[in-house]
Amino acid sequence: MLSRESSATLMSAITAFLYREARLQDEHQYEAWEQLWTDDGVYWVPANGADIDPERQMSIIYDNRSRIALRVRQLMTGKHFTQTPQSNLRRLISNIELMDEQPDDGDIAVASNSLIFESSLRDDTLWAARNEYRLRHVDGELRMASKKVILVNNDKAIYTLSFLV
Repeated sequence: MLSRESSATLMSAITAFLYREARLQDEHQYEAWEQLWTDDGVYWVPANGADIDPERQMSIIYDNRSRIALRVRQLMTGKHFTQTPQSNLRRLISNIELMDEQPDDGDIAVASNSLIFESSLRDDTLWAARNEYRLRHVDGELRMASKKVILVNNDKAIYTLSFLV
């Protein structure tokens, strides 16, 4: 169990990490965002609920580390036509929590809420989500071992989700 001081220090580092990730996504700094991942990272956006089995049911995104790298390369080509021109994005991160149940492998289980405002040629859209992370210290820095983005409306048709959530 962490002391109150070390817990506060950890929460400060986690909060700074999540804010940095949000800024990199909003500013389309894809290569820098990709560097936030561990070598075994998993990026998951489930469809039709939060507790589906991504190996057996459809997901909006279910990427391993190599697929994350491919997704970033595709976004950087400029040929992602739903992002021409790129959407203007701003997200709010709130309710950051160090989860009570922590993994046995030393990773850090964290959750937060996010609200993303997207302004594109087609419309302005709000995306609300609960984000669940497993963070890991790698070479003294926090990295994402997994990120699960549970969109509030993931049970409805998602017409375009062509940016990083």
